[in-house]
Amino acid sequence: MQHRRWEDIASMILGVAIIISPLWLGITETPTVMLVTALIGAAVVALASLEVVFLRRWEEILALACGVWLAIQPFVFGYDPPLRNWHIVLGALVAILAILELWQDRNRDMSA
Repeated sequence: MQHRRWEDIASMILGVAIIISPLWLGITETPTVMLVTALIGAAVVALASLEVVFLRRWEEILALACGVWLAIQPFVFGYDPPLRNWHIVLGALVAILAILELWQDRNRDMSA
C-alpha cells in the first residue's frame, strides 16, 4: 500500500491551525496555554514533515499523542470556549489522522 501524501499535508495544516488558534481567537492572556499550544502545533508540523521524508511508525505514534494531549489540554489548564472547543476538535482530528495512518501502514515493513 502506498503512503498517502495528502495525510501529511493535512497534518501540517492542522499543526499550523493549532499554532495560530490562540491568536486567531484573541486568547493572549494565558502565556502558558499559548506556549504549550505552539509547541504541540510545531511538533505536529515537524512530525508530518518528517513523514514526507522518512516513514516511521514512531512519527504517527507521537502525532497521536500530540492530538490526544491537545484534546485534553483544555481540561488540564481549565480554559473556556471557544479555544477549548477548537482544541478538542483539532486534537481529535490530529489523533484520527494518526490512527488512520497507523492502520494503513499496519502491514508495511518500516525497518528500511
